[in-house]
Amino acid sequence: MGQKVHPTGFRLATVEPHRSRWYANKKDYKKLLLQDFKVRQHIGKEYKAAGIPRIEIERTGEAVNVIVHTSRPGVLVGRKGVRVDELKTELQKITGQTCHMTVREIKRPELESALVAEMIAEALEKRMAFRRAIKKAIQTTIQAGAKGIKVEVNGRLGGAEMAREAKEREGRVPLSTLRAHIDYGTAEAKTTWGIIGVKVWIYKGDLEPGQKIDFRQAQQGAPPRNERPRGPRRSSSPRPAAPSAS
Repeated sequence: MGQKVHPTGFRLATVEPHRSRWYANKKDYKKLLLQDFKVRQHIGKEYKAAGIPRIEIERTGEAVNVIVHTSRPGVLVGRKGVRVDELKTELQKITGQTCHMTVREIKRPELESALVAEMIAEALEKRMAFRRAIKKAIQTTIQAGAKGIKVEVNGRLGGAEMAREAKEREGRVPLSTLRAHIDYGTAEAKTTWGIIGVKVWIYKGDLEPGQKIDFRQAQQGAPPRNERPRGPRRSSSPRPAAPSAS
């Protein structure tokens, strides 16, 4: 049997930042961990249409700061910020502390693995052929600037009696390279034949030694840190002809 490692957990100590950043003693650790789980579950359930691939939580002694990355900030914020105020009130009931919200817009949703997986899952729920949905997602991601992508779907594909697995891959996806920026996301398609699982790996390039992924820079579709900007292009005008000897 193959031994599989979660791409995010594998890189947490080197290039991947933690999604929850706080410290607690043994007595309070379980309670705060459960609160983080409930916060993410509540936002993901109530604001599913906002396209939220990632939620970061920071805690101080008196307050909780929730950083929400979304591809549709208008759906999350609402008209005149009404929905944000409602969300703050709901999160304060869950945590029992003052909550601050930070909304960060994702400029390139085609490069977020969780959003790509949700897009494939929605296509499967609309009864699109699974191979067509996978190839369309791969093409969109590669055109957006990704260096590689791998997609895997599992379940009763096409209504078959037995569950099976389908994989598609394009470009490089170096899962064993710690410096590689691998974005991993999953989704579930609830079809009439049952649940179909979708997994997506997106390779965005390598990072320099000692540097970590910056989500604020990654969401803007910036090039990997190890790629240097190219110099100015040379003029394509033809050179003047050499004077002929008289």
